Amino acid sequence: MLINTNEKILIIGAGGQIGVELTENLNRLYGSNNVVVADLKPSAALIENTFEQLDVMDAKRLFEVVKKHDISQVYHLAALLSATGEQNPMFAWKLNMEGLFNTLDLAKEKHIAKLYWPSSIAVFGPTTPSVNTPQYTVMEPSTVYGISKQAGERWCEYYFHKYGVDVRGLRYPGLIGWKSAPGGGTTDYAVHIFHEALKVNSYTSFLSEETALPMMHMEDAIRATLELMHAPAEQVKIRSSYNVSGLSFTPKELAAEITKHLPNFRITYQPDFRQAIANSWPKSINDAEAQLHWGWKAHYDLPKLVENMLSNLKSKV
Repeated sequence: MLINTNEKILIIGAGGQIGVELTENLNRLYGSNNVVVADLKPSAALIENTFEQLDVMDAKRLFEVVKKHDISQVYHLAALLSATGEQNPMFAWKLNMEGLFNTLDLAKEKHIAKLYWPSSIAVFGPTTPSVNTPQYTVMEPSTVYGISKQAGERWCEYYFHKYGVDVRGLRYPGLIGWKSAPGGGTTDYAVHIFHEALKVNSYTSFLSEETALPMMHMEDAIRATLELMHAPAEQVKIRSSYNVSGLSFTPKELAAEITKHLPNFRITYQPDFRQAIANSWPKSINDAEAQLHWGWKAHYDLPKLVENMLSNLKSKV
């Protein structure tokens, strides 16, 4: 059902793993004529919407797009993720920070009314309590992605308190979906494994078998994003970013669930540089604040996630 509203929405980084599915959901809620998508290049998955070629570091071009379409809400998803960012750390810092400042400044100057900016479990580090990691805890991130997200959280909170900017965010765990390719993160094995299971009935994991990490089905992640953005402002009590939890599992546990559907599936392990990144991240997340403030609750457990991924990917792979 369409929301009766005059909102005009801009999604930056719309061609990415989150952006494609977020666009679909916002189209259903607001109508595709009210959702503008932007990225460095067009995507076949975004043909329903008006497309604008945009580098989020180009503040002048970003302002032009916002004014041209009378944008009221921005979802800023453009970023260089953990594993990719380690290959080019200075560019990752520049992209992740300049893009955030450019969108925060639009809100500060009242050109847009509301901003969504995602954070990540990468803000945590090896000194963070790794089990049931709380909202407020030690943060000493070990990647440039995590450093930029931690700094971004502080700036979002600053702009909210100093300038009244309505900025909202979630600390995403690893995201697992079948509609688009992952974007270079350390948790990407949990998407690749399904593709390889259906193609060749085997997978070589770049993380060790006992590496537990927080994960979330993409449908839950999109629903959490929209629930947060639609929550009344007085319910959004954290303006840095909220912990959100879905489920946690190891590569070994995920493989075992896959073999229930594909009995001949085999997994092997060849940990690479991403193992050190994963070792510095939480094993599970406490999201009590998100539950209390705006009623968050995940829908997917591991069996349901595996069944959903395999059934939907069979026709694609």
